[in-house]
Amino acid sequence: MTSKTDVVIEEKIKVDAVYPKMYHVIFLNDDVTPMELVTDILVAIFKHNPESAKEVTLEIHNKGRGIAGTYSYEVAEQLSIEATRIARNNGSPLRIQIDEAD
Repeated sequence: MTSKTDVVIEEKIKVDAVYPKMYHVIFLNDDVTPMELVTDILVAIFKHNPESAKEVTLEIHNKGRGIAGTYSYEVAEQLSIEATRIARNNGSPLRIQIDEAD
């Protein structure tokens, strides 16, 4: 005896996707760090092209601060550590902060 049973389950699962908060990596202006070093860090670590790196560098210089990039917290923290390391290796007191994005 062969019996064929078809079972159809219509179940809807609601998925609530929670995206991680994003954070800005912010460079703060000082009177010691050369603008060329800031531009080089933006290109090397934050993957800016040379033109956008120069724009951000000028914003840092003129406004006192500028956003290098916006990332999840862990990525923002790691990139800021790498950028600080490069700055210190070049004798620069570059200050970087991480703020929650709006």
